[in-house]
Amino acid sequence: MGQYQPAQLQQYNPDAIARYYRYRPWLAWGRLLRIIFSFASFILSLKWDEWQNQVEQNQGKRATQLRELLTHLGPTFIKVGQALSTRPDLIRKDFLAELVKLQDQLPPFDHNLAQHIIETELERSIDEIFSELSPRPVAAASLGQVYRGRLISGEEVAVKVQRPNLRPVITRDLYLMRWAASWLTPWLPLNLGHDLTLIVDEFGTKLFEEIDYINEGRNAEKFATNFRDDPQVKVPSIYWRYTSTRVLTLEWINGFKLTDTQSIRQAGLDPETIIQIGVTSGLQQLLEHGFFHADPHPGNLFAVTDGRMAYIDFGMMDQLEETTKETLVDALVHLVNKDYTDLAEDFVKLGFLAPDTNIAPIVPALEAVLGNAIGKNVKDFNFKTITDEFSELMYEYPFRVPAKFALIIRSLVTQEGIALSLNPNFKIVEIGYPYIARRLLTGESPALRRRLLNVLFKDGRFQWQRLENLISIARTDGDFDVLPTAKMGLQFLLSEEGKFLRRQLVLALTEDDRLHTDEVQRLWNLVKDDLPPNRLLDVAVGILTELSREGVAAILPKATSLISFTNNQSPSKN
Repeated sequence: MGQYQPAQLQQYNPDAIARYYRYRPWLAWGRLLRIIFSFASFILSLKWDEWQNQVEQNQGKRATQLRELLTHLGPTFIKVGQALSTRPDLIRKDFLAELVKLQDQLPPFDHNLAQHIIETELERSIDEIFSELSPRPVAAASLGQVYRGRLISGEEVAVKVQRPNLRPVITRDLYLMRWAASWLTPWLPLNLGHDLTLIVDEFGTKLFEEIDYINEGRNAEKFATNFRDDPQVKVPSIYWRYTSTRVLTLEWINGFKLTDTQSIRQAGLDPETIIQIGVTSGLQQLLEHGFFHADPHPGNLFAVTDGRMAYIDFGMMDQLEETTKETLVDALVHLVNKDYTDLAEDFVKLGFLAPDTNIAPIVPALEAVLGNAIGKNVKDFNFKTITDEFSELMYEYPFRVPAKFALIIRSLVTQEGIALSLNPNFKIVEIGYPYIARRLLTGESPALRRRLLNVLFKDGRFQWQRLENLISIARTDGDFDVLPTAKMGLQFLLSEEGKFLRRQLVLALTEDDRLHTDEVQRLWNLVKDDLPPNRLLDVAVGILTELSREGVAAILPKATSLISFTNNQSPSKN
């Protein structure tokens, strides 16, 4: 491994890269001086504006200067700029507008060189493969550029061609970034600690995966398999016969960027529907499939003319373990329900806190900061606010950002930002919380279904406030439909798996005197239009029968009262 050349390294290996440049430091010195000089010039320009009181006048000029700086420094820094373009909490608004251009408005490389790469990689001439190929790229990104073409067999395709000499440039930049990270760590105000180099390593690993187009093709097919039964999500097909490590041929997608609201409306599509598809599919990736798109910027998401949402560019993906998915569900539920002790324990499980951390002083801090972020109304919840508020905790408490979660946070904040660009009044909880509830009720694993009990019960007592919390959302939003979830809940309650929940629910009724007739009436008003009265009566009788067998006599008065109430709710009386 010590004799490797940067162009030959197929996977990111920081030790091998460090060994190579440690014995050849002159290869990195020139690059380091260029990077330092570029950023020093930019910082001096900002300072000069301050000294001359011209900050506001030169904002646009400096934003353009930053974008051009990152573009001239090449692919690695363009990828950094793309990541920053999704972080309005870190970057000024004027800079943000320019950095967004790094997503798909980059200068292309020479067309003849691109054609040569296609012919060399696919080992045949352009004319043998394509009946048509655009004379210039239709898009140029950080790692490659895309042509529109048509195969000899007639299919319309997108042809992605990698930039030349990419691997050596990336390995050198990653070596310098990692070296800088090791020096900067002690001076950072945030509690990133030793994890800063791990963040660089995670970035490097994903970058190497992204420049392997064979890997990207496999990711696309895996993603398509996960959404094969979803009629609202489109994934382009891969043409493997015309694909290699540096050339990717895939189905052409006719659609509009999600940020192009005007074109979406002109095509007769509803932006609100596109928002719902995007948020739900994003949550499915994280909480259901565990395989998620880690780079969902607007250049990679399209509204298709038939009403579907299409994902493209599957180079940067990541996989979550089953336990991580389940803990994420826990954390979201605990956050919305304001269970800060349980949330602190979730942070330990997810790696944001070390296992030996004393969470006692952290719990009130979580309550003070995150409670303010969520607000009095659960509908005010959004990831952007949470990440902004959470960053304050990192100054005072030993939080750290696990490398994998840097991608997850970026993915969530980016998707929410896209939704907000389509609808400024968008609230992710209006889509996300019902999805989580349905996920708990219909989860495919016993461990996930046990989360349902954790939501409904705490310390052996039924948590009526959580049920009322969900009902309050339904009542304050006319478009919010809780009935499908309520139906699934009743089905689960009557199933064999729901036996323990039935027992716990009725035991709670014997100990908790909160279920009065007016509350039964409230619940009845919620479901009466979709659930026949005799069905609710079946529920009550079923619960009573089962508990009678177990000798739970204390429930008889309340159960009888419930049966009497439901029996009186006949269609003739409604």
